Amino acid sequence: MRKFCVAGAALAVMFVFAGAAGAIVYGEPDGEGHPNVGALLAPQAYSDGTWAGCSGTLIAPSVFLTAEHCDFGVDRIAVTFASTYVAGKSKAYWGTWHGDPLYSGAQGDPHDIAVVVLDKAVSGITPAQLPSAGSLSSLPDGQSFTSVGYGAQSVTVDHGPTFHYADTRFVATSDTLLATNKVWLRISMNPSLGDGGTCYGDSGGPNFLGAGTTETDIVAAITITGDFMCRATNVDYRLDTTSARTFLQQFVALP
Repeated sequence: MRKFCVAGAALAVMFVFAGAAGAIVYGEPDGEGHPNVGALLAPQAYSDGTWAGCSGTLIAPSVFLTAEHCDFGVDRIAVTFASTYVAGKSKAYWGTWHGDPLYSGAQGDPHDIAVVVLDKAVSGITPAQLPSAGSLSSLPDGQSFTSVGYGAQSVTVDHGPTFHYADTRFVATSDTLLATNKVWLRISMNPSLGDGGTCYGDSGGPNFLGAGTTETDIVAAITITGDFMCRATNVDYRLDTTSARTFLQQFVALP
C-alpha cells in the first residue's frame, strides 16, 4: 500500500489535480463490478512498489479513456483491468498514448482528456458507453453517480495528511450533484451526506451516470480534480461537450 504524505504549505491548496498520485474514498472494493475500468500503470513502480498512477475506462475494444494530466511523458504505456494489480502476475495491455493537443489545465476548458490506443483489442470485457451530445446539460440536483478508480482509499492525519494506496479498484456512489457548468460536473463526496467519491490516483477514471439500480454503463465524466482532503467535492470533465467529442471522435464512434 502506497502512503503519500503532504504537509506544510501544501495544506493551503484548495483544489489539486488528482493524477499520478490518487483513489476512491468512502467506498468499497469493486471486485468484478466494473471490469471495463482499469489502471494506467506508471512506467516505474512508486517507492513502495505500487504501480497504478491513474485510472481510466475501456470505451472501445482497443481504446482506453483517461485524463491528459496523467501523461507520464512516454509514448508507450500499459494498462491493466485486474481488480487488484500484482506486478508480474496481472495481465497488462500495451498501447500508444494520445492526449488532446489543446490541453492547457485552464479551469475554463482544460481539454484534460486522453486515450491509450491498445495494440490489440481486449476480449471478454464489454466497453462502457459515452453520453450523447449535450445530454448532461439539465441533470437534476438529485442525479446519482458511481465513481470507480484505483486511487487512494483512505486519508489519515498525523503531522500532515497521508493518502493510502493499494493498486485495487474501488467504487463509491453519490446522490448529490452540486453544480453543472460548461465543461464540469461538481459532485458531492461528503460522507456526512452519505456520499463517496474520488481522491488522488482516480484521475481519468469514470463517473457513471446513476447508482445502484439506476446505474448505467454511460461514462458521464472523467475525474480531474477535487478538494485537498478528498471529502467534499469531486470535479469531473464532461464527455458530452463539443470539445470532448471533437477529440474522442478521432478514436471511437460517438452516440
